[in-house]
Amino acid sequence: MSGSAAVATTIFGLAMVATLAIGVLSARGRDKGMAEWSVSSRGLGVLFVWLLMAGETYTSFSFLGTAGWSYSYGVPILYLVAYLTVGFAVAYVVGPALWTYASRHRLLSIADMAEHRFRSRPVGILVAVTATVFIVPYVQVQIQGMGVVVNAMTYGSVDLHVAAVISFVVAEAFILVSGLRGSAWVSVLKDVLVIVAVVFLAVWVPLHYLDGYGDFMTRMVNERPEWLTFPGHDSGGLNGTWFVSTLLLNAVTISIFPTTVAGYLSAKSPNALRRNALLLPWYQLLLFIPMMVGAVALFALPALGNPDLALFRLVTDSLPSPVVAVIGVAGALSAIVPMSVFMLAIGTLCGRTLLGGGNGSDPRSRTRPSTVPGSADDVRIKRLSQLVCFLAGLVALLGSLFYPNTLVQLSVLSYEGLAQLVPLALLSLFWRRLTAAAGVAGTLVGLAVVLLLWWTDNDPWHGVNGGVLALAANLLVAVAFTYAGPRTPAAGTEPVRDTQEEAV
Repeated sequence: MSGSAAVATTIFGLAMVATLAIGVLSARGRDKGMAEWSVSSRGLGVLFVWLLMAGETYTSFSFLGTAGWSYSYGVPILYLVAYLTVGFAVAYVVGPALWTYASRHRLLSIADMAEHRFRSRPVGILVAVTATVFIVPYVQVQIQGMGVVVNAMTYGSVDLHVAAVISFVVAEAFILVSGLRGSAWVSVLKDVLVIVAVVFLAVWVPLHYLDGYGDFMTRMVNERPEWLTFPGHDSGGLNGTWFVSTLLLNAVTISIFPTTVAGYLSAKSPNALRRNALLLPWYQLLLFIPMMVGAVALFALPALGNPDLALFRLVTDSLPSPVVAVIGVAGALSAIVPMSVFMLAIGTLCGRTLLGGGNGSDPRSRTRPSTVPGSADDVRIKRLSQLVCFLAGLVALLGSLFYPNTLVQLSVLSYEGLAQLVPLALLSLFWRRLTAAAGVAGTLVGLAVVLLLWWTDNDPWHGVNGGVLALAANLLVAVAFTYAGPRTPAAGTEPVRDTQEEAV
């Protein structure tokens, strides 16, 4: 092992120890119930909610895929900033509404809310299973992303598989002990390092490899104009229509993404979420920096074999090992934090709704589990949720070690698949007449369309994101079933009323 590799590996090891300590110790003196583990007892203020949800948006993809897309395609990568920013505008309205409904009825996830809204545990199970199927691939993507980051930052000294195991152990250790609060505290370390790292790169990269931003922009316009206009360079049809349709689909879908909802429900009040929605778009400005770095690599590394390594190749080729290590740790934590929340969300979805007997709102249920914090039922459901959290991470780890492409292929469908839950998990809270049968039929049709378009390689279809077409079919079926049925609203359809508590 070279001297540079030894320094980087040592700093990485110390950072992982610090991450474990911060994550595990954050649970000291806290309640041990399911609500504390899954949504921090709905007690996080504006700052921690902001750090947590920012941690979910700035992932390993931000360091690898963002620079890689910029290097390979150019302007289509702007969809990332666009949909996140528009999504937070949607969250300004949706977040407080979901918080109010869930807080009033002690609900912990979108599956919980769907079960309570329709008084039907099978509906909740459908939501839980669908969400889990489309989230597990994201966990694997983060594990593999951390492997690439750590392998690059240690100059190849730490094997990809070893790094994958480390990410699994670290994330599982603090999320099983501390739950969402652990992720929020680790996000503090992660976001500080991310901000320092990317701001430094914004100054260093264009000045070191080119003659500053003026030279960079001049060369882009004169030598790489195809990267600056839609559909970009060799993007396979990622044109303006794809951009707008993807922006709209993802902006709505992220509002009911299980990890986003976990962030909503952890807040102290609706007003904390409104303030958070106003602040989060500013964080997305940091995404422009990996995009710029990827574009600089077009001139500095014109024959780069793996575009996803654009950022780390520029870093390792030009900076001393301690600086490389700090940037690498920021990238590694950008995988660990969202991965931990993904696993927790899966545990919450399945542990309570699928395995724990539901929330007791279905009149046909033989059992009525208690939702009182600290009760025997509450402890049992928490343990089941922790078990599912562990197993979900283990499945993703094994996939990354032995079948690295299988689940990752499904990850491209994650937003499109989860979008099909919008009628059941969100629209139903505002549209009182929507019935369980209509919502389920629409969801199944939407999922079928998503899979059909993907299987036949027709996504996007004439430039339109396949998820938009699937959601349109979903809504048409739901509307048709609803108006063909009885005119009385389903049980549990009291309108969502917002509350005005001030965040403490």
